[in-house]
Amino acid sequence: MKKLENYINGHWVAGTGEGTPMVDAITGELIALSTTEGLDVPSALEYGRTKGGEVLRKMTFQERGNMLKKLALYLTKRKEQFYELSYRTGATRIDSWIDIEGGFGNLFANASLRKLFPNQPFHVEGDPIDLSRGGRFMAHHILVPKTGVAVHINAFNFPIWGMLEKCAVNWMAGVPAVVLPAPQTAYLTEAVVRVIIDSGILPEGALQLLSGLTRSILDTVTSQDVVTFTGSAHTGRILKAHPRLIEESVPFTMEADSLNASVLGKDAVPGTPEFDLFIKEVRKEMTVKCGQKCTAIRRIIVPSDLVEDVQIALGKQLDKVTIGDPRLKEVRMGALASAAQVASFRNNVSEIAKTAEIVYGNLDTIETIGADASKGAFVSPVLLREDHPFENSGAHEIEAFGPVATIMPYDTIEDAITLSQKGKGSLVSSIVTYDDKVARDYIVGAASHHGRILVLNRENAKESTGHGSPLPMLTHGGPGRAGGGEEMGGMRGVKHYMQRCAIQGTPTTLTEVTGIYQANAAYKETDKHPFAYYWEDIEAGMSIKTHKRTITDTDIINFGNLTWDHFYAHTDITSLEGSIFEKRTAHGYFILAAAAGLFVYPNKGPVAANYGLEECRFLRPIYHNDTVYVRLTCKEKVDRDHRGKELPSGIAKWFVEVFDQEDELAAVATILTMVQKKTPFVPINRETITSYLAQLTEESTAEWGIMTPQHMLEHLEKTLRIATGEISDFEVATPEKYLDKVQEMVYNHVSMPKGHKFPLSKEEGLEDLVHEDLDSAKNSLLEAYDAYKEFFKENPEAITKNVVFGALNKFEWELLHTKHFNHHFVQFGLIEEK
Repeated sequence: MKKLENYINGHWVAGTGEGTPMVDAITGELIALSTTEGLDVPSALEYGRTKGGEVLRKMTFQERGNMLKKLALYLTKRKEQFYELSYRTGATRIDSWIDIEGGFGNLFANASLRKLFPNQPFHVEGDPIDLSRGGRFMAHHILVPKTGVAVHINAFNFPIWGMLEKCAVNWMAGVPAVVLPAPQTAYLTEAVVRVIIDSGILPEGALQLLSGLTRSILDTVTSQDVVTFTGSAHTGRILKAHPRLIEESVPFTMEADSLNASVLGKDAVPGTPEFDLFIKEVRKEMTVKCGQKCTAIRRIIVPSDLVEDVQIALGKQLDKVTIGDPRLKEVRMGALASAAQVASFRNNVSEIAKTAEIVYGNLDTIETIGADASKGAFVSPVLLREDHPFENSGAHEIEAFGPVATIMPYDTIEDAITLSQKGKGSLVSSIVTYDDKVARDYIVGAASHHGRILVLNRENAKESTGHGSPLPMLTHGGPGRAGGGEEMGGMRGVKHYMQRCAIQGTPTTLTEVTGIYQANAAYKETDKHPFAYYWEDIEAGMSIKTHKRTITDTDIINFGNLTWDHFYAHTDITSLEGSIFEKRTAHGYFILAAAAGLFVYPNKGPVAANYGLEECRFLRPIYHNDTVYVRLTCKEKVDRDHRGKELPSGIAKWFVEVFDQEDELAAVATILTMVQKKTPFVPINRETITSYLAQLTEESTAEWGIMTPQHMLEHLEKTLRIATGEISDFEVATPEKYLDKVQEMVYNHVSMPKGHKFPLSKEEGLEDLVHEDLDSAKNSLLEAYDAYKEFFKENPEAITKNVVFGALNKFEWELLHTKHFNHHFVQFGLIEEK
């Protein structure tokens, strides 16, 4: 029988020993064996810390985020191959979608966090802190990646999502991962890891897999490692008490199965949209993933007078749930993960039923479609009713991990809160009500015992992700029984894998360390105006002091008339008594506008646009006849993804300080500019083309492709003649609905793909040569280039078509030719590849 392989130390290896059998949840067929015996686990942890960790820690947040995005796109294109394996876990198509595409979605969501972090390997947190009256001694907090590994011990119910929702976060933080999937469904995790490793997108060592029980995994963890656990509260408590974790103070976060509650508001009576939503949500949470969700609804808390209505309505909904082979469209619920889970489910339901009554379903009879109930891990949905939830504790303490929930009554909202708290901590609770006061009372009273609370009503039902859906941008965890940990949560989750450090020093030192200008730091005077630099060349602290301007009465009056801002301090000097103003005062926004007039660089340059204003403060009035000047200093740089038909750019934040004639600080602001990035391509003009052609000989060989030097030149000539419309007897190959996205590629700084087939080329082999020899081809290329330049000089508004990119204007043709010539000159070694 096949053994699952483990990926450690850069290799796929099988463990020794007999291994743990993994069976098909539907047929009972043996799939494979999982074992990690004989593996050098300590060396795998060290391999991750060094091989993978060293690369990840040096990457910036932007690089890590783009890596996650690239991986998410790669996996999404291959998603269908995972569905067939997922059916064998007992999951339906919808169940599998949550696990597979929900897991990939976590990569996308965490990739987007790169926009919230600086363009460097570490994060600067919060505001600077002045530790001295003179402003020459200060502090700031930074967060750097831990130098260990993230050890993820995962549950069986989400073999893909459970891995990726954690790994996405630690990779974003710059920390590698060692994943231990639960043996029951490890074969699906292994399949995804194989595809990830084969993609080559992650640095080697960033992901390792131990496909089976590994009891010694915690024996050699260090204080720089992070351990996470998802599973039963009982197992979690045992792991949390491991001596090594205590000795090394290893961060440990636990996300345990909890007895989550959903409350029906008293206003949500039968006939209201909220009542119907409640029934639908409970049925869904009972049956999705066959109830094997740590966030599933286990306790149904409803008003005493609505217990019968809820019981009847739920019973009707559960009657519609068909059980069987999850591959069949008519099947709505598959199976539990294994026969062992079936036994555990039945035992725990029986325990709850010692005080509660089973009012729907039973533990013995299961009707299935397309599957043999005796061979698979099938169970029926079970609904219980506990009429005395304050006296009996079974439903509040016993976790039956499957399609089961217990109805219990309440009289007041305080009673509902108390019942929700009797679960001793849960991952999520929900309340279905259209009464916002009831929702507020419940949230304030219950929030101490829950990691997340959903308020569901008719207004958000269509957009709501539901009671049981953890979201990457929100914390996932809960107090008490739920484990006391937190996963995900946007930036909060990333910070869990980083070390916070308070740094102290002068403002100048901390500016250099953080990459963010700190007030009172030394300025970096520049040779030219800061707005004349490209984004890559701008540095925090880069600064200029402007010339001065005197503010006149006429300026103030004109600004008021222009804006219609006739506040008395600007217009009525007879009303200043008792105010903070002494004379006619300039508008605060006029001071900002005047400051811009002083510091803005008028010439066209890398600054593409004003991107906005982040903060401003008016510290003292500027009166008529006061004189002001500005100190403009680069505060910070923030990377920005390329989008649309615009040149790649980043954001520069500028600290604006406005001083009066006494050198007193009158106003401060932070403005943002969009600044173009340097092109990586060599400029293409007649001079550069001529110099590169001089290097090209008949003996020049291509780094890729089958073209000869002359074929390459004739190809470039053809594209120049297409640009002028001289060659136009072709149809655009790109479908119209994709043209806008394809045209965006003209503007970016990404090199053309190697080996891409030109749509106007012959199906097979090389084109027939047109010119007599290479020299003739060189001369003809230059002639075509001259004709191209002359055409657009005479026809600057002309738009001509390209076979791939569609209709292009003069500017777009210039971008395309620059990229295209660079591509082929690199191909023949005339330009060094960057």
